[in-house]
Amino acid sequence: MIMTQQNTRPVGLVAIDREMARQHDDALASYENAKAVAETVAVSLRKTGKLLLLGMGGSHAVGRAVEPLYRGLGIDAIALPLSEQLGQPLSLDGRTVLVTSQSGESAEVVRWFNETGGRTDTFGLTLEGGSFLARSATSLIGAGGTELAFAATRSLTVSFALHLAVLAALGEDPAEALAALASPETPAIEAALASLEDVATAVTSGRRLQGVAEALALGLTELSRLPCFSLEGGQLRHGPMEMLGPKIGVILFRGKDDTTSLVTAMAVSAVETGAPVVVFDASGEDPVEGAVTVGFKPATGLAAVFSMLPTAQRLMIAFADARVENAGTPVRTTKITRSE
Repeated sequence: MIMTQQNTRPVGLVAIDREMARQHDDALASYENAKAVAETVAVSLRKTGKLLLLGMGGSHAVGRAVEPLYRGLGIDAIALPLSEQLGQPLSLDGRTVLVTSQSGESAEVVRWFNETGGRTDTFGLTLEGGSFLARSATSLIGAGGTELAFAATRSLTVSFALHLAVLAALGEDPAEALAALASPETPAIEAALASLEDVATAVTSGRRLQGVAEALALGLTELSRLPCFSLEGGQLRHGPMEMLGPKIGVILFRGKDDTTSLVTAMAVSAVETGAPVVVFDASGEDPVEGAVTVGFKPATGLAAVFSMLPTAQRLMIAFADARVENAGTPVRTTKITRSE
C-alpha cells in the first residue's frame, strides 16, 4: 500500500471530522423535531400500506437500509434510485412516496417534481429546510442544516433518525435506537485498518444490514478513489466470490436478527479464500476465527445501524487517509450533483 506523507490533516477530512462530531446531537434533535411530520407520513402509510423510497447516492443507501424495517411493520416498502424511477418508473398509484435528498437540490429531485407535479402522498426528507425539495413537498427536516463535507457521514445518521421518527409513529419502540445515539460506542479500529493495509479494493456486504454496507462502500470509493463496492450477501455468494483473495478486503455487517447465521457463513467462507475480513458485529455471537471483529453490544434494526455506522465511518476515513494525499476533497464530482 502507498502511504502518504503529510504533516497536517487534509482540509476535506477536517470538514468531515466537524460533521461527525455533531452527528449524534443533530440526530437526536432531528428525531424530536420531526414527530409532527412523521405522524403525517405514518397516517399516509397506514392508508396506502405501500412505500416507495427514492434517492441518489447515500440517500438511496438510507432507503435500502430502512426497507426491511418498514416491511417488518407490514409496509410493502421498496427503495429505488431516483434516476431509475425517472427512466423506468413504478406506478405511484396507491403508494406513499418518500423522496430523500440531503441537499434537496439534486438534479433528479428537481426533474422528478417538475415531471410529476408532486402528489398528496409524496413527502420529502432533507437536511435543508429552504431547499427545492422542502418547498415542493411536506418534508422531514434534519437538524443542523446541509452537510458541507464531501462523503456522507452526518447526513446518513440524521436521515436514519428521521426514519426512526416515522417508524416510532407507526408503533416501533425507539428506545434502543435512541440509547445508541445518546451513548455511542467507540470500539477500536486499528486492527481492522491494519488488516486492510495491502488490499487493492474492498467489498462490503450484509443481509438485513445491506443498506449500511452500501453506504460504507460509497464512502470508501468517494474518499479513497478505489473501486470499492457492495453486494448483498446472497448476491456475493452467487459467483462474485471468485474475485476474493489476499488483495480484496471484505467488510461485513452482522446484527442480532434472523440473518445472522448467513453473515457468519459468509465470513467463514471469505476467510477461507485468504481475503482479509472485517466484521462489524452487533450479533452477540462468537467472533469468526480468522476475521477481525469490531464488536458492539447486541442490537438490531436502527439500534444496530446507529451503533455501527459511526465506527464504520471512522474506518472509511482512516482507510482513505492512508491512500490519498488530499482525501475528502473531490476531484471529479461535487457535493451537490446538479446534472444528470
